[in-house]
Amino acid sequence: MTRYHRLAEELSSRIRSGVLRPGDRMPSVRSVSHAQRVSPATVQQAYHLMEDRGEIHTRPRSGHYVSAHLGGRPLQPPAPSQTSRISSAVDVRDLVFEILCALKDRNFERFGSAFPSGELFPLGRLARALHAAASKLDPHSIYEQMPPGNADLRRLIARRYLESGVEVALDDIVITTGALEGLNLCLEAVTRPGDAVAVESPVFYGALEVIERLRLKAVEIATHAQDGMSIAALAEALERHPIKACWLMTNFQNPLGGLMPEEKKRELVALLAKRGVPLIEDDVYGELYFGDDRPKPAKAFDRAGLVLHCSSFSKCLAPGYRVGWTMPGRFLKQVKRAKLMSTIATSAPSQVAVAEFLRQTGYSHHLRKLRRTLESQQGRMLQAIGKHFPAETKVTRPEGGYFLWIELPRSVSAMEVYRRAFEQKITVSPGPMFSPRRGFENCLRLNYGVAWSPKTEAALATIGGIACALA
Repeated sequence: MTRYHRLAEELSSRIRSGVLRPGDRMPSVRSVSHAQRVSPATVQQAYHLMEDRGEIHTRPRSGHYVSAHLGGRPLQPPAPSQTSRISSAVDVRDLVFEILCALKDRNFERFGSAFPSGELFPLGRLARALHAAASKLDPHSIYEQMPPGNADLRRLIARRYLESGVEVALDDIVITTGALEGLNLCLEAVTRPGDAVAVESPVFYGALEVIERLRLKAVEIATHAQDGMSIAALAEALERHPIKACWLMTNFQNPLGGLMPEEKKRELVALLAKRGVPLIEDDVYGELYFGDDRPKPAKAFDRAGLVLHCSSFSKCLAPGYRVGWTMPGRFLKQVKRAKLMSTIATSAPSQVAVAEFLRQTGYSHHLRKLRRTLESQQGRMLQAIGKHFPAETKVTRPEGGYFLWIELPRSVSAMEVYRRAFEQKITVSPGPMFSPRRGFENCLRLNYGVAWSPKTEAALATIGGIACALA
């Protein structure tokens, strides 16, 4: 047996014993080389052998990972969606409201939630920061939180962008009540009732609700689970429809989880700038990457001021505090004015509390821990799906965020899965929530950011059993 064969067997035994679990990152080539006193080439050969066996897989610019389907079967990704040839009115509000209301009951397993579990966040430290902030506020300081918002918080946000290679000026940022308010304000600034808006397919239901409220029409653009919206399909849609804005997520899109490569983001921004079409970018998952570096937003390539970038702390630090921000480019004045006239200001204590937390040294440590937890839980959920779901099931494998998109056999109704799971006190997000025409009837979105336990695993087995019965 060669040296790299022996090394591969030793590493495989760690996987079989559970030391390395599905979804875990394998030790780096350098660390294995040092620990085993073998050459990096030997480690690479061992990893290649393990890849051939299906035991591990490689993620670009990230490393080697234990395959999620071990203990089950290989899971294939869903096919890309199709571009709609028509612009359509949106009718999802009642369905979304019904499903979101079901999330309030704490006795449910909340795979349908849009948030990771609160147990993954430093809520105690945030509460102390909030108490300290509230006790220090004086009557005049409340006015300082009005648009564009707390200057200290905006400076700290700008510094985070600078650390990831994106130049942002302090005065370009407007603090909002969560990202969704920013997205609302931005879309309202660039459209009028009856206008067409290009969206991903499937698309985040929050975007559909805003489009429905503003009486706009949606044009669905083909989107790939791996690298996001098709630029070619968008270019074709721009020729066919009088599109006034484009709304999308370039980093870990909800619900698919796709990550648009940098070159594709550059191409996207250039295409829309050439047409004079604003891009509303929802980047709430950008900090939840599993690789080595934070992916840049499309805003990093904006030279025309047409990218209206929005994000928040709700998904990575402070759920419930409702502190977000937008960088609306050339539409800054309109967004600031709309913010002032609609909600006046974001909560002053919340702004000061988040700023206080960011000044501390623990934010980056918290994010690293959160990413590791989410990555590990993704592997566990993929393994459970491989074990319990129908044989024809297809599923995404995102490089960040906390959502999986599940494509069930065509005969399976996602709404029926939702209803039967609800009876078992389990929530899922059915595909029709993510389509203006209530499409994706056999698809589900599952949240792997829930707190993991044997009960969680059993709930996934229940969902799989329901899908198998319907199949």
